[in-house]
Amino acid sequence: MTTRNQIQIGASLVAGVQAAASATPPAATRFLAVSQGRIAYDDTGGSGPLVVAIPGMGDLRSEYRALRPLLQQAGYRVVTIDVRGHGETSARWSGYSAHAVGRDALALIEHLDAGPAVILGNSFAAGSVLWAAHDAPARVRGVVLLGPIVRDGPPSRFARIAVAVGFGGPWRLAFWMAYWNSLFPSHKPADHAQARAALVVMGTRDPDFPDAAAEARWLGQALGSPPLIVEGAGHYPHLEMPERVAPALLEFLAGLGAP
Repeated sequence: MTTRNQIQIGASLVAGVQAAASATPPAATRFLAVSQGRIAYDDTGGSGPLVVAIPGMGDLRSEYRALRPLLQQAGYRVVTIDVRGHGETSARWSGYSAHAVGRDALALIEHLDAGPAVILGNSFAAGSVLWAAHDAPARVRGVVLLGPIVRDGPPSRFARIAVAVGFGGPWRLAFWMAYWNSLFPSHKPADHAQARAALVVMGTRDPDFPDAAAEARWLGQALGSPPLIVEGAGHYPHLEMPERVAPALLEFLAGLGAP
């Protein structure tokens, strides 16, 4: 559980780092050529421990804009990617599965020659993170699962309606945006309109689960790690409430020691 003092420290940390980051120009997009296409990513550089961050379905690597400067200031080398079919990554692939995205992350870690890495994944990309850790444990020293969707289960009523109706019709883009907006139940970011060691982070108001806290506890137990349950946050706790997530994330990373 995040204490009030930790939240205050986290809020101060977030405000200070983001003020400095706002004056820094965005990193140039880089590309890794793989079979069938290329993966777009950005890289803070440096010689610190490597952190690779994978966004969820329907989102871009900018999803990590709140955490990236915090991690960089703490001495980590942060690499964020666009997954297959999203952003600046190639659109046409023979497969778009979580497993395929996990292989892309491993290819990037190998290309950078800077591992082993801690990999962050949001939503369906949490499955990609677990696949990567399963396939190449020597390259993955820790995993962070944010609003993770890693198993089949009874969806919430909203999710059932979305799949059955919203994403199938000509209105699917508008419906997707309405769904995406619902993932931030408390407050949206200012720019919203535009088994290794594990940390599980889940918002209590994540609309993808009938009981998000119970899902977090199940996954935390399966991975042998108590979850961070963020009261009031939705599917993007790291973006919606970075002041609560950042202290736990930095503590987790520090606990891993040197790679």
